[in-house]
Amino acid sequence: MGKSAITVISVPFGMGAGRPGSEMGPDHILKFGLVKKLHQLGYEVSYDKRILLPEHIEIAANISSPMKHEAEAIAISSVLAREVADTVRQGGTPLILGGDHSISMGTLSGLTQHYRELGVIWFDAHSDLNTEATSPSGNMHGISLAVALGLAGIKPQEIASGAVPIKPEHCVIIGARDLDRGEKAFIRSCGITCFTMHEIDRLGIEHVVNEALRIAGDGTDGIHLSFDIDSVDPIEAPGTGTPVRGGVSYREAHLALELMNESGVITSADFVEVNPSLDHNNQTSKLVVDLIGSLFGSRIL
Repeated sequence: MGKSAITVISVPFGMGAGRPGSEMGPDHILKFGLVKKLHQLGYEVSYDKRILLPEHIEIAANISSPMKHEAEAIAISSVLAREVADTVRQGGTPLILGGDHSISMGTLSGLTQHYRELGVIWFDAHSDLNTEATSPSGNMHGISLAVALGLAGIKPQEIASGAVPIKPEHCVIIGARDLDRGEKAFIRSCGITCFTMHEIDRLGIEHVVNEALRIAGDGTDGIHLSFDIDSVDPIEAPGTGTPVRGGVSYREAHLALELMNESGVITSADFVEVNPSLDHNNQTSKLVVDLIGSLFGSRIL
């Protein structure tokens, strides 16, 4: 990450998740000192961007979709895509605070209007590669990466005019440990690189992150990091709606983001799925502030 101005975009939207509460995530992350930390690291920060659900939502003609709150997720993603595209066009670095992971449909749709080829590192316990046909829950946060890749019924251009799908070979998943059958099939058939916790255990987080940066950066002119806090073990990050045991440790998460900072190739990021209603003494919100600090250059010494 360079020292360009950071635009913090808050998206208090949780309708794409299975449990309420992630809509409170952005305010809690800001409450526990994010802007102060970024200022201390030498960044100019704009943090008055707040994306809200439009009052009037256009319901798609296909009302038979099995996905819950599909119209709302598309509507807020469309607003977010415009804000992200404007931020990049003006030379800023977008830092998006969710909210549930469905908002990444908007983040990525906005970014692909600017970047010729975008790489994506998807740090998550899940792959979010279900589609309307395979989703066991009907929750929109479980199909967001499939939408961005053009694999779902919803297409990126429906979210933002001029948006294009991410190429599978430019996408890397890190930390996966809870994959549905349909998602496994997509990963194998599309050639998406997926470093599960098995690979992290065997190879080490440094090797995995360096490989992810190499793959996502091969032939791309920008790399977006999408960091779902459930990638971290719930012992360290209990405040999330879909916790899965056996995630990355506190230090593995920090090292991963420190390495991404040192690479200098991450051009945008979103941090999602913080659910303060499930947290213990705001442990997860505070952790996210520190992790974002590591991504932007904070070090022990």
